[in-house]
Amino acid sequence: MPRRLALLVPVALAACARPAAAQRGLPDFADLAERVLPAVVSIQVTSREQSTLPPELRGTPYERYFRQQQRRGGQLVQGAGSGFIIEPAGIIVTNGHVVGNATRVTVTTHDGTEYAARVIGSDDLTDLALLRITPRGQLAAVSLGVSDNMRVGQWVMAAGNPFGLGGSVTSGIISARGRDIGAGPFDDFIQTDAPINPGNSGGPLFNMAGEVIGINTAIYSPSGASAGIGFAVPSDLARPVVEALLRGGRVDRGWLGVSVSDADEQGRRQRGALVMGVERGSPAARAGLRQGDLVVAMNGERVETSRALVRNVAGLPPGETVRLTLIRGGRNQEIAVQIGRRPNDSQG
Repeated sequence: MPRRLALLVPVALAACARPAAAQRGLPDFADLAERVLPAVVSIQVTSREQSTLPPELRGTPYERYFRQQQRRGGQLVQGAGSGFIIEPAGIIVTNGHVVGNATRVTVTTHDGTEYAARVIGSDDLTDLALLRITPRGQLAAVSLGVSDNMRVGQWVMAAGNPFGLGGSVTSGIISARGRDIGAGPFDDFIQTDAPINPGNSGGPLFNMAGEVIGINTAIYSPSGASAGIGFAVPSDLARPVVEALLRGGRVDRGWLGVSVSDADEQGRRQRGALVMGVERGSPAARAGLRQGDLVVAMNGERVETSRALVRNVAGLPPGETVRLTLIRGGRNQEIAVQIGRRPNDSQG
């Protein structure tokens, strides 16, 4: 207990110093927070965790008991996250990993009202999900802004449910744009130093106009708490995903059916996506792509990396035909491929 009180002292001193800082031209977030917080929600999730049998239980009397528990659905696990209302009728945006395989989702609005929520759909590649609640009336809502207009160094405010403490806001700046943190082919994160902690996932990152320019998704944290490096999905990437989930509850993405790597990593001088394998019966196989082909362009646009190829293909609607330019046996040639629908676990 004394240690915790000691940690609170610097925070209190910093708060006392803020009026002087405001006089030096630093922004005041009070009006912004008052305007947007009614549209920010806390999300409580109940899910069942499936576990593997520990090796030490094999062949013991406990093995039977363990397997019986698993058949009954596993252990109940509680989780928490954040979200924001995008339509007054009760449509909420959050992270896909917040709701996961939830058996029950409860949304608590800023005024403390609880609603049972239904998952409309989610998209694994962008880690976004859409929820629906049935409110008693019209709810406060916020809109997606244009993340591409944001510049490094601009002020932002994060809002959400850190550590279960709903209705919290933090402020900071945009530290970087276009971050690739290895989460997937659509990595294009906004990096911010606004403190983001466990429970903030799925919450909004606002610009000073009160528009959502990012969805807080991940943190870099050796300690498990904020280290001043947080990552948000840009609103420009989220917008078409939200629209697709609203239309049909899913995002249909394009698929070639190849495994690829960067050409320069394989000792090639020419940049591009090197085909390492082709799945049997896939669109790529039907079009005649082969292992060893080097894809250097799609519809005339240069392809510099394997990630670029996977991302470009995933962004296409299934059924569309594209023209791939590739190098095979030292010679350039073009192949037309009709894009398929991407399975959940495919690379490209």
